[in-house]
Amino acid sequence: MNLAAALIVTLLAPVIGGFIYGVERIVRARMQARVGPPLLQPFYDFFKLMEKRPVIIHSFHAFMGVMYLIGTWFALFVLLSGGDLLIAIFFHLLSLAFLVVGGFSVRSPYSVIGAMRELLHMVAYEPLYVLAAAGLYLVTGTFKVSGILAAQTPPVVSLPLVFLALLLSLPTLLKKSPFDLAEAHQEIIGGPEIEYSGRFYEAIYTAKWIEYVYSFFFVFLFGGSNYLLGAFLVVLAFFLVNLIDNVTARVNFRQMVGFHWYVLIPVVIVNLLLLALWRS
Repeated sequence: MNLAAALIVTLLAPVIGGFIYGVERIVRARMQARVGPPLLQPFYDFFKLMEKRPVIIHSFHAFMGVMYLIGTWFALFVLLSGGDLLIAIFFHLLSLAFLVVGGFSVRSPYSVIGAMRELLHMVAYEPLYVLAAAGLYLVTGTFKVSGILAAQTPPVVSLPLVFLALLLSLPTLLKKSPFDLAEAHQEIIGGPEIEYSGRFYEAIYTAKWIEYVYSFFFVFLFGGSNYLLGAFLVVLAFFLVNLIDNVTARVNFRQMVGFHWYVLIPVVIVNLLLLALWRS
């Protein structure tokens, strides 16, 4: 994808992510034998937020919410423009750090607890994504997204365990059950973004849509130059995430971190070691 096309798709990412979220809500409703909301409901909510009067706790808190959106948007642009995968992961991590700092900057206990749990999310899954990037490097010889998408042999063939671990970590990144601790609606009512309102909450709402595109594009990379396979992997990931979200209950933070560090990360390391031994 050339730079101009990458920029256009990046600018349209909130719209794409909004449609993905709309489809997700319909799929989840069907899994629960409900009719569910209309496809465009996320956009109705978006425009409703535009009309609400924002209540600003303080300017730094509001600024961190906007920076979360900008950081997520830039991380996606790095991916779509064929840039360095590690840089994209870094900017995504940085965007989450903005949200966490914003959550800690207010006195609301809900916001602070949500920020603490968001940190636990980052500690749990971000190392796994770095290891997945290392696996893609071993297979393709580059961290460049453009090089990974040019690979003749789909990376998923050599990295099946890495791909499986990535699929099982997607609920953590997208805040889905059983790893929705940061937003835990029955406990802390929304997590680190609870004190945002109006257009500032809208910025966070939009950033979450962009994260859908970011996370599923990461899955798409495992198809290499076989874009049809990549699209199939994305559809598989989408339905698996929603299936897991519908049939599981939330775990506690020890179980979440333990599952990633003692199950998923070792699985990824085993795949990388086997790959290195096979090539030696």
